[in-house]
Amino acid sequence: MASLMEDLIEVLEKENSEYEKLLALSMKKTPVIIGADLEQLQKITDEEQEIVSRIHHLDRRREENMKEIARVINKDVNELTLGVLVDIFERRPKEHRQLAEIHDKLKSTMQQMVRVNEQNRELIESSLEMVQFDMNVLQAMKTAPETANYTKEAYSSGDVMGNNAGGFDAKQ
Repeated sequence: MASLMEDLIEVLEKENSEYEKLLALSMKKTPVIIGADLEQLQKITDEEQEIVSRIHHLDRRREENMKEIARVINKDVNELTLGVLVDIFERRPKEHRQLAEIHDKLKSTMQQMVRVNEQNRELIESSLEMVQFDMNVLQAMKTAPETANYTKEAYSSGDVMGNNAGGFDAKQ
């Protein structure tokens, strides 16, 4: 049983370390989103994917450890959470302390991740709203009303207000 607990604690510590790296990247991403640096954003996203892959691998190892521990202590694995495990090992001070510490670290890291990701989500939504606004302005310029200019024969000249270029000009 001690070996299972040591393995679980080791996996949880590695998992927390990877989540902390992911948190650092998320925090690094915030000014990149604000600056609209798409190249740097892509680099950060690629790094995030590598970390997520490692977290996924560690998560599978953690699940296997939890299944084995649940089998040994005769508990349902679906009801066995890290918090419950901390309570179960209250009489074993070393394991209890280690589990409680890593539980608190993971909880704190996750709370920070949620906060930073929510902030980044809001920034991205604001950026998308600005892009949508710009697109609407461009669309409105294309469909601007005709002016009230008449030719000498008393016909409308068909002139349109705004940009009459007929599309987006990348040279401007």
